[in-house]
Amino acid sequence: MPVFRPFSVSRFTLRYPVLAACMLGSLWTTDASAEEVRWISDSLTTYVRSGPTDGYRIVGSLASGQKVELLRSQGDYSQVRSENGDSVWIATRDLQSVPGQAERLPQLEQKAADLGAELKGIDDTWKTRVQGMQETLDSRKALIDELQAARSDLDSQLTQAQADLREAQAQLGDENKQVLMRYMVYGSSIGGAGLLLGLVLPTMLRVRRKRNDGWV
Repeated sequence: MPVFRPFSVSRFTLRYPVLAACMLGSLWTTDASAEEVRWISDSLTTYVRSGPTDGYRIVGSLASGQKVELLRSQGDYSQVRSENGDSVWIATRDLQSVPGQAERLPQLEQKAADLGAELKGIDDTWKTRVQGMQETLDSRKALIDELQAARSDLDSQLTQAQADLREAQAQLGDENKQVLMRYMVYGSSIGGAGLLLGLVLPTMLRVRRKRNDGWV
């Protein structure tokens, strides 16, 4: 890489008096723009000149991504001040308004690391939430299984109780029939006895009356 050589105005004035006069005239006639920050583009090493045209000699070079201060622009060239304080001219196309890759790479890496940490935090949070939801789901499933088992047990008990009730109702019906038969038998017996008594009692009374009449 060529070594940057500081530009000497006095030496340039002595060797190129006409061009020096033109440059000094342009410096007096051109309004200076506000100082801005620029970076050397991420292309190959950029050569710098002593003036704002290709006719000026190369006085050094600036590395890609190097930070410079923009002083002013003239035509296709811009005058910049490097970090060591030298003012040189460089093709405007070789400047960019954003930092170079060498300067942006650590920032991008840090941003990527921050995003990775944030994503990991989000992932851990979601894992925790999913785990909690899974545990809740498992507990609810266990409760549902327990309730279903209790319901099955109650259904079995209800079926058994209904069967016992039907059996009891059948036994009660049989007992009612037996009681009714007994009542009928008893009633028939009482009715027969009453009929027999009704037939025998008058006869006995007549016989007794005759005996009483005979004794008299």
